Amino acid sequence: MTLDDAALKNFGFIERPTKNMINIDPLQTGGILTEDARRALVEWGDGYSICDNCGGVLDLIKKPPVQEFIHDALPEFLGVDHARVTHGARESKFAVMHAIAQEGDTVILDGLAHYSSVVAAQRARLEVRKVPHSERPDYFIDPEGYGTAIEETISETGKAPALALLTYPDGNYGNLADAKKIASVCHEYDVPLLLNCAYSVGRMPVNAKELGVDFIAGSGHKSMASCGPIGVLGVNDDNGDYSDIIFRKSPTNKNKEIELLGCTARSGTLMTMIASFPEVVKRTRNWDNEVADARWFSEKLEALGLIQLGQKPHNHDLMFFEAPNLYEISTRVKKGRYFLYKELKSRNIHGIKAGLTKFFKLSTFEVGRENLSYIVDSFDEIIKKYE
Repeated sequence: MTLDDAALKNFGFIERPTKNMINIDPLQTGGILTEDARRALVEWGDGYSICDNCGGVLDLIKKPPVQEFIHDALPEFLGVDHARVTHGARESKFAVMHAIAQEGDTVILDGLAHYSSVVAAQRARLEVRKVPHSERPDYFIDPEGYGTAIEETISETGKAPALALLTYPDGNYGNLADAKKIASVCHEYDVPLLLNCAYSVGRMPVNAKELGVDFIAGSGHKSMASCGPIGVLGVNDDNGDYSDIIFRKSPTNKNKEIELLGCTARSGTLMTMIASFPEVVKRTRNWDNEVADARWFSEKLEALGLIQLGQKPHNHDLMFFEAPNLYEISTRVKKGRYFLYKELKSRNIHGIKAGLTKFFKLSTFEVGRENLSYIVDSFDEIIKKYE
């Protein structure tokens, strides 16, 4: 490629095509910036601007109040003894796995675990064993399955797994398993539990100590109204000196934490998380209303012939639907399996991936009852249009 003026015209400012649309993409509903965060993004977007006042340790910066946020506010919010920011939930998971496990150890994952949990374990050179889930329609994770998986690991390898992980909720069906019971089962075998809360921390109340979990991973860009990539990591020391292991310092660069490679999310990402934090804390107090909206929406879509899979009544904004009527339409219309995406787009609705008609997931988080009603009416119009 020759970087002449003609080629360079392809770059520069690019307007986002889905801006101002009603967004029901689970990846995005919890990551929409607050107005303060939008201002912070511009103010702190220059390179490493956060380093203007850094004495060598990112999380000890006092102005802006990074130290207060990471060491006081975040631990209180997450219900942990210690917290850090990372480059995302997957980096938080990898840091824990890499720090507390040895090559060849086993990590137990729920059968609905996100692929990044598997890849994090593989990167740490760990063996993966999954706890199976029930079949359609609920895809339930039985807490006792963790005990079975741990015992099988001990029987086959001669030692307990180094770690167990639960996805809370899972990213497909939005199911919230019994994390407290699973933590109790794991601790019977002295196996620590990591909670992957990419779709919960920042949307709903989550307290690691109340749930009895040892580690918690969250996502700022998915659920804490932050510019990505950024995540959070929380560590409890109730069942071991885990923080000393996770946050151990380099012997050569004595103020740098090895698992975090010294510094993690900075400038625009970190400052948007801090800017959004007051509203994020407040919106978790409205979780009951979010659940009520999700249940209402599920009921309305099922009345149109769609089928919500996963827990019922549902306890999260992320939902998975089977749509046999929409799939049937896709088999006979000119636009085929892309017809639904195009019909929704024409109605200013974004979030269901192009090409999906038979199965798809969506989120109702902070969409609001008025917009949800409009979406229901839109589905009704689309179905009737092709009857």
